[in-house]
Amino acid sequence: MKTDPRTFILANTTLMRPPHVPEIRLHLASEAHELWQKTEEDLEEIGLPPPFWAFAWAGGQGLARFVLDHPDVVAGKSVLDFASGSGLVAIAAKLSGASGVLAADIDPWAESAIALNALENGVEICFTSENQIGRSTEADIILAGDVFYDRDFADVLIPWFAALAGEGKLVLVGDPGRSYCPRERLEQLAVYEVPVTRALEDSEVKRTTVWRFVS
Repeated sequence: MKTDPRTFILANTTLMRPPHVPEIRLHLASEAHELWQKTEEDLEEIGLPPPFWAFAWAGGQGLARFVLDHPDVVAGKSVLDFASGSGLVAIAAKLSGASGVLAADIDPWAESAIALNALENGVEICFTSENQIGRSTEADIILAGDVFYDRDFADVLIPWFAALAGEGKLVLVGDPGRSYCPRERLEQLAVYEVPVTRALEDSEVKRTTVWRFVS
């Protein structure tokens, strides 16, 4: 890496409480537009992949809210937080009594962001950068916030989630109406109105649904 992730994160983010999950504090981009609008050349110059970890996405906020409001869902269970980003959902699971939480994200910068955010919230989160798609998992519950934004990505996630659900795993998805969310494969559990930044979304509030994936 050209830039030390921990140093960059501390210098370019602010400790903030996501509006829909104020119980949790995260190192987030306070000027979302400025950081998000950096060109690919700008990001490459400092060795920074697109900083998904720097924002509290609507799907993640909705899923974290559900977990905090229904701690019995994860209490005493092992959890895999897929495409963890900032670690928001992973932290919510640990705060709700999960026996162990593994945050998975292929962005190596996410490891530093999640470590800093876990420390800020007084929880211990394990991390892996290995691609989980298609793998079996020892986790009882799989949590995935805002993952159906891309057709190709959805095409590989759907059969994997279906297989995990078929094994008896509980697969929960938080989604703010992304185009490739397979609603025909999902059971609705909760709906939230989640405040977001217009710099990243097409509105200031996203109607976000928490779904259970059915096999």
